Amino acid sequence: EVRARSTRRRRLLIGARPPRTTVGVMDFAELQDVIERTYGDRDRERGVYASVAWLTEEIGELAQAVRKGTHEQRVHEFGDVVAWVATLANQQGVDLNEALARYADGCPKCLAIPCSCRLG
Repeated sequence: EVRARSTRRRRLLIGARPPRTTVGVMDFAELQDVIERTYGDRDRERGVYASVAWLTEEIGELAQAVRKGTHEQRVHEFGDVVAWVATLANQQGVDLNEALARYADGCPKCLAIPCSCRLG
């Protein structure tokens, strides 16, 4: 317990957050911050085009999990896809909360929930 307190204190002193002990809600700004602090230097070194390639690969893995995978595999792959979207958003200077705000009132075209746009 002394060691755990010491580790927590050290994290607080250097500005890092303690690890999550429960599954919680994370908004996109928080996700982007975590991705930036965790992978930002590496992501910038890799570049946008390589990051797009990684995202594309992860989307393929998600498609496979949706078709034939278990629930746990789908959860894992959805997480990977969202993390790579956050990486690209960071590289492009896009705030994902801002990007998604257009869906806050429902369909961005008709502004209805559910969407009342004609199909086709």
